[in-house]
Amino acid sequence: MSLKFSVGDLTIHRIIEQETSFVPALEMLPRLTAEVLAENRAWMREAKALDEQDVLLLCFQSYVVKTPHHTILVDSCIGNDKPRPQRPKWNMKTDDTYLRALGAAGFSVDDIDFVMCTHLHVDHVGWNTRLENGRWAPTFPKARYVFARQEFDHWSAQNAKAEIPPFADSVLPVVEAGRHELVGNDHQIGDHVRILPTPGHTPGHIAITMGRGKDDAVFSGDLMHSPLQTLYPELSIKFDVDPARAATTRRGFLERYCDTDTLCCTAHFPSPSVGKIRRKGSAFVCEAV
Repeated sequence: MSLKFSVGDLTIHRIIEQETSFVPALEMLPRLTAEVLAENRAWMREAKALDEQDVLLLCFQSYVVKTPHHTILVDSCIGNDKPRPQRPKWNMKTDDTYLRALGAAGFSVDDIDFVMCTHLHVDHVGWNTRLENGRWAPTFPKARYVFARQEFDHWSAQNAKAEIPPFADSVLPVVEAGRHELVGNDHQIGDHVRILPTPGHTPGHIAITMGRGKDDAVFSGDLMHSPLQTLYPELSIKFDVDPARAATTRRGFLERYCDTDTLCCTAHFPSPSVGKIRRKGSAFVCEAV
């Protein structure tokens, strides 16, 4: 299983926290029919994207990218010690899998210059903070945490009505520590890192593109969760705040990167999770590299 990729002058490392069954396919993708699932069951199982009970298999991971100037962590996964009663596999977790994987890739928490979140859902912000002496402190003490302003404002407003635990324990402590930057969609880091607005899953969801002068790699976040959604871009998941917009955004994204050399680094596709978008009929596939 490949955990390291090189493209242009970037080196990309996958930091896997969990690769596991998640939600039944027919529940996760409300517009998916039993017939379409049956047509795709064989290759999905072979790709380790579907288990024997027709439950989607997902990878939960971060990417650490070395550019010539910076070390950037994209999406900080699930985290430890966080109360997540709706998800038993995430609830009050105490394992060292994530930090060990970070170390195995050759990084310490002090090596990260920027943490970038594609959006602020629970499994993309978890390791933003960790428990230190009973308080939430930034896990990556030297990093600037980059949040898309539209996304931050959305969750800030939601949290003001009723506490959103991932926002309260994994985002606000970073703000209180003065380690965050709220940025617009035109934000860049050096000459290698840019933001691509990809709304639908959440209002301010972004993809992150990297490469000098061109998109050598793109980190798609929750634009898509399963390889089934490249073949059927119209299939949105039940967690998308705007399923129709998510479907339009997804097709536009796949069209943009189709038959290019851009490495598409997905958040949740089964290992190896990284591929190149290729056309297949009127749809697409993400061909593993």
